[in-house]
Amino acid sequence: MKYALVTFGCRVNQADSLRIEEDLRARGASDAPPGEADVVVVNTCSVTATADQGARQTIRRIARENPSARIVVTGCYATRQAGDVAALPGVVRVVANPDKPRLLDAIASTFNISTSERFGDGDGACGAAIQPGVAGRTAFTLRVQTGCEEQCSYCIIPSTRGASQSVPIPNLIREVRRIAAAGFREIALTGVHLGSYGRDLAPSVTLVGLLRALAALDKDVTFRISSLEPMDCTPDIVNLVAQSGGRFAPHFHLPLQHASNPTLERMRRPYTLEFYERLTASLAALLPHVSIGSDVIAGFPGETDEEFDANIAYLPVSPLSHIHVFPYSDRPGTDASAMRDKVAPTVIRERAARLRQIGAELSARFRSSQIGSVRPALTIDDGASVVTDNYLKLRIEAGLPRNERVRVRVDDQFSGTLIETTCRPDLPPSRIAPADSP
Repeated sequence: MKYALVTFGCRVNQADSLRIEEDLRARGASDAPPGEADVVVVNTCSVTATADQGARQTIRRIARENPSARIVVTGCYATRQAGDVAALPGVVRVVANPDKPRLLDAIASTFNISTSERFGDGDGACGAAIQPGVAGRTAFTLRVQTGCEEQCSYCIIPSTRGASQSVPIPNLIREVRRIAAAGFREIALTGVHLGSYGRDLAPSVTLVGLLRALAALDKDVTFRISSLEPMDCTPDIVNLVAQSGGRFAPHFHLPLQHASNPTLERMRRPYTLEFYERLTASLAALLPHVSIGSDVIAGFPGETDEEFDANIAYLPVSPLSHIHVFPYSDRPGTDASAMRDKVAPTVIRERAARLRQIGAELSARFRSSQIGSVRPALTIDDGASVVTDNYLKLRIEAGLPRNERVRVRVDDQFSGTLIETTCRPDLPPSRIAPADSP
C-alpha cells in the first residue's frame, strides 16, 4: 500500500503525523505523493477559519487529482466538524482526535496490511521504523502532552483536544532512547498545553521535572522546547536551559497574543504585559543569544485603536526575534465569537499587515545581531543548510549530509561558514574555516 500524509497546523499535529507515519511504515506501507497514493491521511488544524478552508481546499484537490485515493481525515477540524468533512469528495473515514490511536487499525483493516507490532527489537522494518530524513524531517517532534484546560475566550482547541493528558516520564525516557538509537540528534518537545505537563499524573510531576530527567540521559540528543505559555515559563525552566551546557536549545516560543492589558483580560490570558516584559527581559539577560518567538492576534473583538497601538509601541522595542501574526476569526462555540464590537475585516487585515511588517523587522534585527557569532547547529535538507541552536536557518557550503552536528560562524543574515564538525573526521581540513578566520 502507498500512503501520503498531509499535515496542517502546529508541532502537536506534526508529532501526531510522525507517529502515524511510523505506524504505516512499520506495517509495510511506503510513502508516495498524494497524486499516486492509495490512501491519503489529512491531519487538520482548526485554530482559524483559514485553517479550515485550507483543509477543505486540499482535500478537494487531492480527490480531483487522484480520484482513486481513499482519504482519511483526522485532527481538530475533523473533530469539530465531522459531518462537513465526511461530505467532502474522496473522504472514506473521519477520525476524531480521541480516536487517533486507533486510526492505523482502521487503515490496516481497510487495506489488509500487516498488524505487526510497531517497535519490535529485531532487525527488520518493525525494529527500525524511523530514521532522520524520513518525510524530510531531520529533527524528531515528540508529543509529551495533549489537551488543554485553559479558558482563553477565542480558542476552540480545548473542545477538540479534551482535557490534559501527559505521557509518564518513564515512557518518554524509553521513547527518547529509541529515537536516539534511530540516529536523531535533536528532539522538539511539544504539547497542546506543554506547561501543564504532569499535573494530571498520579503522583503529579512538573515540566521541569521531565526536563531534568531528559537532561540526565547519556544520549547525544539536544532538546528544543516548543511553545510555552508565559505563565508556565518558570525561573526553574529558564535556569535549567541556561545551565544545561547546550542540552537544551536557547530558543523559546512564548505567545503574547496582545500587548494591551484590557485586551488580554478579554482574551482571558492569565498574565499582563508587564509580566511578559519582565520574563522576556530576564531571558535575554541570562541567554544573550536567545531566540524568542511569539504569537500575536490582530483585530480581537473590541480592539480599539489605542489597544492596537499598544502592540505598535511594545513589539519594536521588545527582545522578540520573530512573531506569528493571526488575524482574528470567529470560532463558533467560543466566548469571543459572541462578543460585541467586532473589528471590521478590512481593519483586521490592515492591522495584521502592520504587525507582520514589525515581525519582519524583528527577524532582521535578530539575524543582524548574530553576525560574527559562532553557534552550534545541525545540518538539514541536503546538507547545504543548517539550523542553529537559536533557530537561525543558514546556507553553508554543500557537501555534508543532513543530521551532522557542526559549528558555524554567522556571516550574514542567511549564510554561514563551517567552523568545525565532530561527525566527519574524514572531512578535508580545507573545507573547515579556522574559528578565528575573518
